[in-house]
Amino acid sequence: MFIIDNVKTSLRSMRSNKLRTILTVLGIMIGIAGIIIVYSAGEGIRALLLSQMESFGTNIVQTEIKVPTSKKGSAGDTQSSVALASGVQVTTLNINDLEDIKKIDNVGNGYAAIMTQEKISYESEARKAIIFGVGSEYLSVDKSKIAEGSFFNEEDDKALAQVVVLGSKMKDKLFGNSDAIGKYVSFHNAKFKVIGIMAKKGAVMSMDFDDFVYVPVRTLQKKILGVDYVSYMVHNLIDNSRSADTAEQIRFLLRENHNISDPSRDDFRVSSMDDMMDMLDTVMSVLTWLLLAIVVISLLVGGVGILNIMYVVVSERTSEIGLRKAVGATYGDIMIQFLVESAMISLLGALVGVAFGVFLSWLIYLGANAAGFDWVFKVPAKAFVVSILFSLICGIFFGVYPARKAAAMDPVEALRKE
Repeated sequence: MFIIDNVKTSLRSMRSNKLRTILTVLGIMIGIAGIIIVYSAGEGIRALLLSQMESFGTNIVQTEIKVPTSKKGSAGDTQSSVALASGVQVTTLNINDLEDIKKIDNVGNGYAAIMTQEKISYESEARKAIIFGVGSEYLSVDKSKIAEGSFFNEEDDKALAQVVVLGSKMKDKLFGNSDAIGKYVSFHNAKFKVIGIMAKKGAVMSMDFDDFVYVPVRTLQKKILGVDYVSYMVHNLIDNSRSADTAEQIRFLLRENHNISDPSRDDFRVSSMDDMMDMLDTVMSVLTWLLLAIVVISLLVGGVGILNIMYVVVSERTSEIGLRKAVGATYGDIMIQFLVESAMISLLGALVGVAFGVFLSWLIYLGANAAGFDWVFKVPAKAFVVSILFSLICGIFFGVYPARKAAAMDPVEALRKE
């Protein structure tokens, strides 16, 4: 009953000074709305990145080049560290590794890939393009599709055939509405026959695959780049529940192929979809906490507003405080009275802020979807819990000092003030 009476008293005080209460609530509201938006946007970004990752398939394992860790302790090692810092290209990952990995019992299809950039032309049209060298099993592993014509096969790859498959955007840039199948495009002082057009895939992890030019990986290696290595390889798994064990098998195999005895000297990195998901969760968690730290600053500003308003409230009700103490109110009674009032103000700000934050999150969802992003509208339960807890802690923390000042008043001195 004591707490209920204090709540009623706080509500009467807030109603009697509506404008002052509204301005104080606004400070808390902005901070709480920020918390809701951070959590909701985090869910949206996570879903967006997840959908893009899943466009490659959920049962894949990727092997990519990695600059090995340089050991310290000798002059030669120091020179090696300098060389690595200045930029070095790992050239040990090759198609033989790809074929060896395919022999692992839980590995299905796979392809190797390497990229470069060239100026590609057809008649008077010319565009800068990413030339994407991939193996013939690219479609089955990455779940991509052909819209027209066909994709190159294993025989084309081994024969170093000069054929290309155009991304949908690149086809439109070079040929417009004209038919491209059977025509020849030029790049690197050579002609390549267009045998297919990829179906639209869109941008994935900041790379627009619709703007790529696909060629057989061996053709790109031997006829354009003059190399025998690749940048990365992707394999699909037969049983995805064994992804961790299969990734470890791949590491063991590649260490044997590359004569590596010390795992810290690996010149490759093997990642399963589970590893990528763990990395995504870690990044999103760090990003969320970073943004929350920024939002808390605005919440502290709102807390300072509560501190100021409670000082004013205590000053205005000095005689009331004196009267209550004169009739037996204790130090704790006065403390609780004003702490409840500051908590009520912050709680009201939290409720308004939550509603406002949810509304803004919904607008962000609509805008993102209108822009073509695969965004979801979701506010996790922990966002509401964190919002309420933060607001109450803020209200109580900034209300303590004015409440103590009120509780410590001398009743005789307080009653003398009008």
